Amino acid sequence: MQRNCRIKLLVSVLAIIICFVAFIKPLAYSVKQGLDLQGGTHVVLQAQDTPDAKVDDDAMNRSISIIERRVNELGLTEPVIQRQGRDRIIVELPGVKDPEQAIAMLGRTALLEFKDMNGKTVLTGKDLKDSKASVDQGGRPVVTLQFNDEGAKKFADLTAANVGNQIAILLDGEVLTAPRVSEPITGGNAQITGSRDAKEAEHLAILLRSGSLPVKLEVVENRTVGPTLGQDSKDKSVKAFAIGLAGVFIFMLVFYRLSGLVADIVLLLYTLLLMGVMRGLNATLTLPGIAGIILSIGMAVDANVLIFERFKEEIKTGKTLRASVNAGFSRAFVTILDSNVTTLMAAAVLFYLGTGPVRGFAVTLALGTLISMFTAITVTRFILNALIGSQFTKNPFLYGANHSEKKEEAAK
Repeated sequence: MQRNCRIKLLVSVLAIIICFVAFIKPLAYSVKQGLDLQGGTHVVLQAQDTPDAKVDDDAMNRSISIIERRVNELGLTEPVIQRQGRDRIIVELPGVKDPEQAIAMLGRTALLEFKDMNGKTVLTGKDLKDSKASVDQGGRPVVTLQFNDEGAKKFADLTAANVGNQIAILLDGEVLTAPRVSEPITGGNAQITGSRDAKEAEHLAILLRSGSLPVKLEVVENRTVGPTLGQDSKDKSVKAFAIGLAGVFIFMLVFYRLSGLVADIVLLLYTLLLMGVMRGLNATLTLPGIAGIILSIGMAVDANVLIFERFKEEIKTGKTLRASVNAGFSRAFVTILDSNVTTLMAAAVLFYLGTGPVRGFAVTLALGTLISMFTAITVTRFILNALIGSQFTKNPFLYGANHSEKKEEAAK
């Protein structure tokens, strides 16, 4: 029995410490980071009703889909695009180098029109099959258009009917170019000239490929976090996390001694599990999220404090260490469960009503609370029982109890 307990204790403690040292850094760096930690641009777009297009669920869903295509075409890693309320879309662009240009692209309606000399619209962006940025024979940037079968026929008819006249190519009502038709064009291809440089031509090609927005979108909020500020926030967060964790470790060691040491070791497992779950869920870590993690660490220790205080009370009544541990966990369980359920309810409300960073805080708080229920109750109890069963010491003082208190209790 004693030998088995010592093996359980040694294996479990070493496993936790080795896994923490080996995996905590890779996990921490692999968790997706929010804009406030790595820098980037946060944009809120609001849909506007127009005589031609009203804002409804279908229009919002199609707008989100088109914005996602535009952002993906920019080649950004891990962007966030989500709907807020009835008529708003939140776009977060991590690490974007040119926020103004990116914002201009997101909200642009991108309605492409080909008009004849009488101003009649003959083709629109719906007739496009593909668009690419390239250069013409003179080395100038152009956008090459390829029409689908129906569009190719319309374009052939348009050019055939306007030989010797100008046709206009417009984007969002602005004339991009107005070439004069010298002969009918039947190949289903066209070019848009007038781009200032290759980058502008590439962005125009992206806009045309992703399609036009069904409703007008206006930028109502634009917030940019620089990479230096993001790195500064990250450094301060790591410092705050380390100080908070060290404070908890010292407190538990001073007040609960061996029991506190067990709680500290289990906290390592708790931190590792929390990072692993966040990585598995592909959750985004933000500054409020880090605050939620630190808060949940405090709550995990709070559960241990409740258990250890019950444990000390049981020792005062003269029970053995093992009986006191089992009674302490049993008596504290209901209190811990009630406390955590109310915390989960608060986190659920924050997640349902909040947005962005508030939701990040709610997610990390809820995850931390659930994981702490497992580590503080199950793992701590397992290791503490193994420690007592190994019989390294039977002195209650080393488990946080006070001799004088025990004697006073016995005298009563």
